[in-house]
Amino acid sequence: MPSTTLDAVIPQTWVSAAVAAPSIHNTQPWAFRLDPGSGTFQVRAVPERGLRYTDPAGRALHLSVGASLLNLRVAIAHGARSPVGRLLPCPQDPGLLAVVRLAGPGVRRPTGHRADLYEAIWRRHSSRLPFTGQPLPAYVRGELGEAARAEGARLWFPDPVETARLLRLTAEAERRNRADPDRAAESNRWVHQDLRPAPDTGLPRAVLGPQDACERIPLRDFTARRHTEELVARPFEAEPAVAVLITEHDRRADWLRAGQALQHVWLLATAHGLRASLLHQGLEWPDLRRSLSPTPGRTSHVQMLIRLGYGPEGTASPRRDPDTALGRGRGRGAVPTNPSTAPKKGTGR
Repeated sequence: MPSTTLDAVIPQTWVSAAVAAPSIHNTQPWAFRLDPGSGTFQVRAVPERGLRYTDPAGRALHLSVGASLLNLRVAIAHGARSPVGRLLPCPQDPGLLAVVRLAGPGVRRPTGHRADLYEAIWRRHSSRLPFTGQPLPAYVRGELGEAARAEGARLWFPDPVETARLLRLTAEAERRNRADPDRAAESNRWVHQDLRPAPDTGLPRAVLGPQDACERIPLRDFTARRHTEELVARPFEAEPAVAVLITEHDRRADWLRAGQALQHVWLLATAHGLRASLLHQGLEWPDLRRSLSPTPGRTSHVQMLIRLGYGPEGTASPRRDPDTALGRGRGRGAVPTNPSTAPKKGTGR
């Protein structure tokens, strides 16, 4: 694809959509490169934005980058181009998590995504506030399950008894996180301490939300306070709706697929007027993660617990400037054009 056919502002718009994705602790551990000559995006990990204690294997980092990859695909498709993606295309370059080739104008909605997902990118926020408790319609649950399957994952809606068990495991993980000095300090570092100017990553205190006064829903205390009675608390929904995102395998490619599935589900939920927040604590402890599986001992791997419901929209977290994410600080509009930056050939997984 000749570079002259790609307006310079278009990649920045697409990357703006990509960086609007969720990431653990809002670390935004991604970077993008575009070779205009070949029309190929590189989607790379930024290891220094990883969480050493919370996410030592980088699984949550891969989920975060996968979510940004889904947004990038949706944005490119919205621009009437055909994104053709490959995961882990170069074993010799483990930081290169995906490439997306712009195949040029093609079939309408070539990704198979609904047209309203692009608009949902800009409205999706985590909501750590109480929901109304209104049940999710069966047809919405079905559509969310289809969205997960489209990305190579599965979405399980447990019954109330099983939901209570999963929340108890999550509460145990939350207690462990607070008691672990390294994890507690790492989490607290990503909370804004009223700094000026405000950082473009991490979590302002306004987005943290209250705790559940009835202690049914163990929302993460990012400040990692030892005395939880000091935290603001409010009544939450009595019967929370929790969806469990599952993959058959647990390799790096599966983590990237799970991130895309998570974001596809979340954008579709947003289009349906639902809010969501993530319960990731139990996945940060190997023994608890195994217990989260609906079929312990079987080949299924839980990647995320998603709390869904109707309620207030969450406060937006800050995002890095797309120029920075696209050029790694090289200035506005910095997109590498050197052919040596094009992805190397390799075997995808």
